[in-house]
Amino acid sequence: MGALALLYGVVVYVLFFAAFLYFIPFIGGSMLAFVDAPRTLDWGNVSGGNAALVDIGLLLLFAVQHSVMARRSFKKIWTKIVAPSIERSTYVLATTAVLIFMYFEWQPIPTLVWNIGPGFWSAVLTALFFAGIVIVFIATFLINHFELFGLQQVWHRFRGSAVPAPVFRTPLFYKFVRHPIYLGFLLAFWSTPTMTVGHLLFAGVWTGYIFIAIGYEERDLVRHFGQAYVDYMSRVPTIIPFTTWS
Repeated sequence: MGALALLYGVVVYVLFFAAFLYFIPFIGGSMLAFVDAPRTLDWGNVSGGNAALVDIGLLLLFAVQHSVMARRSFKKIWTKIVAPSIERSTYVLATTAVLIFMYFEWQPIPTLVWNIGPGFWSAVLTALFFAGIVIVFIATFLINHFELFGLQQVWHRFRGSAVPAPVFRTPLFYKFVRHPIYLGFLLAFWSTPTMTVGHLLFAGVWTGYIFIAIGYEERDLVRHFGQAYVDYMSRVPTIIPFTTWS
């Protein structure tokens, strides 16, 4: 069973990584036009008057799946059905399925909010977009990329060893903000030379979700790490570096 769990975890990780790579041109739009993605926030089939409702529904579906399945109360019930060693991989698989569903069903709303032509500010926004993506990617490795996406769990199941308990650390980006992954996503969502109504809807709803998710996530972190995380919260801002906002 350990070999099957390992195979399952690896396949899920590959699927997720492919879906995440597509996420870059999906939100990048014209900045990654060379990718020729068939569907992005601004390119694809348009359903007409129902587009906003469809898109909000897709974003809420992601928010519910991503948050509910991450809660400890859900995991206690879920791991009675799914083996603990593949619980994280199954969570990642569900996230991947929701992302792919969103790619196929997203309805562009191409009305322009702003459009900055070629030049300095366009280059700045494009650079910030890619910086956000890089921050997200690096930040996952700064904590534990392979635990985050389920590979560590299935590897230890394969070897018949216990998964090490998480250790509280604050490397690099985590010395400046508590949630650099979310910061990277926000940079990527909002940094675009061409902002459409559809893109604005996506960025706005996802931003709201991020700030709601931070509250739930930090309660879990305080419960797990105790006073060490409380002290961390008191000295490091939530998401905006070099501020006093906590």
